[in-house]
Amino acid sequence: MVRRVAVIGAGAGGLASVKCCLDQGLEPTCFESSEDIGGVWRYTDSTDNRSISVYHSVITNTSKEMSCFSDFPFPEDFPSYLPHGLVLEYFRMYARHFDLLRHVRFQTTVVSVRRRPDFTSSGQWEVVTETEGVRESHVFDAVMVCTGHYQEPYLPLASFPGIESRFKGQQLHSQEYRDVQAFRGKRVLVVGIGNTGGDLSVELSRVAAKVFLSTRSNTWIISRVSDHGFPFDMVNTTRFNHLLEWLLPSALTRRIKFRKFNSWFNHTNYGLASSKSHKFKLIVNEELPFCLLSGTVVLKPNVKEFTESSAVFEDGTTAENIDVVLFATGYNFSFPFLEESVRSTIHDNRSLYKCIFPPQLEKPTLAIIGLIQLTGSIMVGSEMQARWVTGVFAGWNKLPPPSRMMAEVLKTKPPEKRNPHERENLKMSFISYMDKIAACAGVKPSVLRLLLTDPQLALAIFFGPCSPYQYRLEGRGRWSGARAAILTQWQRVLQPLRTRVLGDSSNSSPGWCWMCLLALPAALTAGFLFSKYPQAGWSPWA
Repeated sequence: MVRRVAVIGAGAGGLASVKCCLDQGLEPTCFESSEDIGGVWRYTDSTDNRSISVYHSVITNTSKEMSCFSDFPFPEDFPSYLPHGLVLEYFRMYARHFDLLRHVRFQTTVVSVRRRPDFTSSGQWEVVTETEGVRESHVFDAVMVCTGHYQEPYLPLASFPGIESRFKGQQLHSQEYRDVQAFRGKRVLVVGIGNTGGDLSVELSRVAAKVFLSTRSNTWIISRVSDHGFPFDMVNTTRFNHLLEWLLPSALTRRIKFRKFNSWFNHTNYGLASSKSHKFKLIVNEELPFCLLSGTVVLKPNVKEFTESSAVFEDGTTAENIDVVLFATGYNFSFPFLEESVRSTIHDNRSLYKCIFPPQLEKPTLAIIGLIQLTGSIMVGSEMQARWVTGVFAGWNKLPPPSRMMAEVLKTKPPEKRNPHERENLKMSFISYMDKIAACAGVKPSVLRLLLTDPQLALAIFFGPCSPYQYRLEGRGRWSGARAAILTQWQRVLQPLRTRVLGDSSNSSPGWCWMCLLALPAALTAGFLFSKYPQAGWSPWA
């Protein structure tokens, strides 16, 4: 039986895991290599390889109501989108409120995690840690790895001939970037147009002599500010929209999305994306379109090769006199402390059962938390994973036998890629994944049951934002404040904006109430059909 649990890392996933262990009556010990909590959200000026940190100007891409721990809302006076300092302050509040810090051992590095000789019967692990040069061995009944996927900078230098042999300028990864001061007056090439590449291009354009942004991807840009000035994720991440996407043909939903994206500006005119493209990225950035329009950032195709001072692009054009190449090419994950026989089986999150459990282990006492990319908050997804995992450890939730887990993993795992430098987009639907794990944990809300017992709440969770509080309405870990948190979430969005009150009053939530009345008959019909014929597939009412 699991009692003592090792939690590796005290970032968002590690803190949630410690709290979930305590909720289940387990005894967690969290090992954190640095001197503080927060993980990547603890900003530091250090740029050594052990310090993966956000850059100084970073703002969250997901809003506070869609990013909080499910039983601990952000303070209502916090803005909807947060700088790193407020995110870290929230983590400190969470840790104090649930008394988590007494379970954390700081400046303690996990050196190795190995199965004990009797693992097939006990499921136990030997964990070796090091603190100030002194090593210590521990025995734990289970291990939760919460180091995330921002671990090792991904630098595909082999894909750029000449970058190491000919180019004389400076080259660095975005992991080393903290602020703009070192780039003042320079000509900078940013490689990669993810969220980081877009953010850094905009910021550098204010001080650099010129900024070029190179991409090989079709990219759609959205704004954090959506209809009527509300956060984009709150307006768009709803169960109603999710149902429509599931019902409508994929070609039609793609066309609807592209039309909505192009209603802000025509992405084809800017060289970003074509409505005919099937593979594309989606990034969040309000300022990049203006930078492209004003010429302070110049969009370029993929780099073909580098000369001593120039970059030659695949379309034959050249950017001359480049001083700095900044690679915004993401990160690789790694678990160097795991024994080789386990580590070698984890190629990506699809090698894991439900992106969490290594399926080949005889005992399910190792869980990887936070190795996910969602269309919503990873922090929320990590907490849901931790709730299910600790339920499994405590015996409340059951897993299928290893053979069935392995069969499911093999069924969803894609074939090996021919080009080793071609990185797969592993982003999953936020609602789909959250509902899948919530169902395993027995905490998925039933819209149909709520419609009969609490219609106001049912409409709010179906047509309103799929916020984390929904997963505290029922099951183990039920929170008595969940209903109120759901029904007051729009007020918390507007509260920090009430710094200049006008005479006329405005709506405290988007105008989806009328849409509820118009769409309710269709939604009820769909719910009836899915409930009557569950074999047809996914049901939003379960």
